Amino acid sequence: MRTQVGIVGAGPAGLLLSHLLARAGIDSVVLEARSREYVQQRVRAGVLEHPTVELLRAAGAGARMDAEGLPHHGISLRFDGGDHRIDFADLTGRGIVVYGQQEVVKDLIAARERDGGELRFDVSDVHVDGLDADPVITFTEAGERRELRCDVVAGCDGFHGVTRGLYAPAAFDRTYPFAWLGILAKAAPTQDELVYARHDRGFALYSMRSPEITRLYLQVPPDTDASSWSDARIWDELRVRLGTAINEGPLIEKSVTGMRSFVAEPMRHGKLFLAGDAAHIVPPTGAKGMNLAIADVRVLAEALETYLTRADATGIDAYSDTCLRRVWRAEHFSWWMTSMLHVFPDDDPFQSRLQTSQLRYTVSSRAAATSLAENYVGLDHGAVS
Repeated sequence: MRTQVGIVGAGPAGLLLSHLLARAGIDSVVLEARSREYVQQRVRAGVLEHPTVELLRAAGAGARMDAEGLPHHGISLRFDGGDHRIDFADLTGRGIVVYGQQEVVKDLIAARERDGGELRFDVSDVHVDGLDADPVITFTEAGERRELRCDVVAGCDGFHGVTRGLYAPAAFDRTYPFAWLGILAKAAPTQDELVYARHDRGFALYSMRSPEITRLYLQVPPDTDASSWSDARIWDELRVRLGTAINEGPLIEKSVTGMRSFVAEPMRHGKLFLAGDAAHIVPPTGAKGMNLAIADVRVLAEALETYLTRADATGIDAYSDTCLRRVWRAEHFSWWMTSMLHVFPDDDPFQSRLQTSQLRYTVSSRAAATSLAENYVGLDHGAVS
């Protein structure tokens, strides 16, 4: 087989990249190790920044998001028994949309299939060679070994994928001493917007996915087994930490997510370009993971268009540096939100006082609240320097 761009990974990054390239008249093939059913059902992030929403709309993949997504114009910070709203609309004139990552994936798969895009699921044993000159991706599909020749390779296969291991980037890593126990419940939300709660027993987050589905999280030790928490215990703990009555319902999902920060530099090696979780991980507190992936592929799609249609390498040469400026801004914001809201296991009274002081300042200072708001709703693509 022959294509211009070989894309490894059919998450939001790989699918959106393929879609944007197709709109520019550039061919691509997407290879995915999981089944189509799996990638369309795995529950991940649910907050779309303003620039992400605008890009999906501009790419013709935002109709269902606009019809079914939940626009939010602020969040609440809850601590010391009080609730403090950060008004995004007032502070930035923008908001966010709550719309599950799996829904974005469904929309992008549908868009690619409408355009005749080539998506290959259930592939295995992926190998990439020739990154310095003529890339070749070999893989197994339906029991047969296949070969895909391409001009460039996009590694969009996540943190545990194969593409980052094709070279030796510098790795910057931090693991946090806690995790999130997350549940998806068939219960109508009782809050209109997300609530971030700091409590002496640990952090809690109140979120939602639809008018019928609630998404909630509890801070837990990193070695927690989700099955060790009964449904009743989870609901009791959520009520205590959130300090409010909440609707209960049958649990659709219960899982534990580790908290870490990771950045690989550079994000390019020869004709390989990493995007999304293959290149960087952020703790979910700042709601940046999927949004960073989409920002990456926006830059990459434009760079590849100029390279493949006009032989202009300016964009691909600047790709890594351009993306990393935004990545590190998001890493800092996610670290800041995480450090301000979680109870650390050493239970240091000094640190606890610092966290409370930062929270009080953030909700009482318009400048501090604006900084939180503009980072949360998303800085314009190209605005980070």
